[in-house]
Amino acid sequence: MTMIHPADDRPSPFRSMLSVLLTLSALAAAILLGWWMWQAYMTSSWTRDGTVRAYVVTVTPQVSGRIVELPVKGDQFVRKGDLLMVIEPDDYQIALANAEAAVARAKADLDNKQAESQRRAQLTAIAVSKEEQQSFAAVADMAAAAYQQALANRDQARLNLGRTRIVSPVNGYVTNLLAQPGDYATNGQRVLSVVDSDSFWVDAYFEESVLSGIHVGDTARVALMAYPQKLTGRVTGIGRGIAVPNAQPDGSGLATVNPVFTWVRLAQRVPVRIVLDHVPPDITLAAGLTATVSIVASSEAGEDARGPGEAASAPVVAPPVNKLP
Repeated sequence: MTMIHPADDRPSPFRSMLSVLLTLSALAAAILLGWWMWQAYMTSSWTRDGTVRAYVVTVTPQVSGRIVELPVKGDQFVRKGDLLMVIEPDDYQIALANAEAAVARAKADLDNKQAESQRRAQLTAIAVSKEEQQSFAAVADMAAAAYQQALANRDQARLNLGRTRIVSPVNGYVTNLLAQPGDYATNGQRVLSVVDSDSFWVDAYFEESVLSGIHVGDTARVALMAYPQKLTGRVTGIGRGIAVPNAQPDGSGLATVNPVFTWVRLAQRVPVRIVLDHVPPDITLAAGLTATVSIVASSEAGEDARGPGEAASAPVVAPPVNKLP
């Protein structure tokens, strides 16, 4: 009788070795990939800490009065020279009329005093003493000074009257408009602000460990969180200073030094200014938007015909970044 032995289910040595090699290979590949990604993260010039910036012009009246005209609305686009508001001019018109009257009086008084002084100066020493001639000359000089003061007061009154009409100093968008016709505007207190539409740029805050790879003139790729399109720009400046908490003295004038672990050092972030080359009309820039920025070295930027040395030294001329309505 023939006996049938069950098949041997144990894996062969070859298969066992192959499994171990595949496992070790996958582990090594994962380690190498992790190391490469870490090196790329630590050495590549990119950051998610970017912010769209713009110059904001604070509009404050230089004279006080009630607002009688306010032809603009919040977030409205205005051009340089457009009327923003009118402060009631009646009081300043009266002040100008009074100043012009004072100029006329001072001029008449000056003419009279100068004529008297000249008559005294032409008389002989027998008719009038030297002291009297000097006295009349001094009175004429005082009248001349009073006339100049009246002219200055008139010019100031005319200037104040002109300041009742407030116009936009830049092209931009009205923001933080909290006033309305009838409100009282106070000299030196902000009424509204205008975001300069020709001044948008991006401040990217890079860790100090990657600053050696960033130069003025380098190409920058900017991705706004609000839009899928990618923008390009140029590095136009690298910050030369950041606040150092340890340099601040306390109330006694002593240095305030925060305790830190010597084996843990956090890289400081330095602002890098980037001017955008072109902004599509369907992208609405606003100061404060979040951006991710990566820097392309001059030698890697195919569209940059200049060499690395030229890119670092050549001035960057920033084109307008907004298409004005």
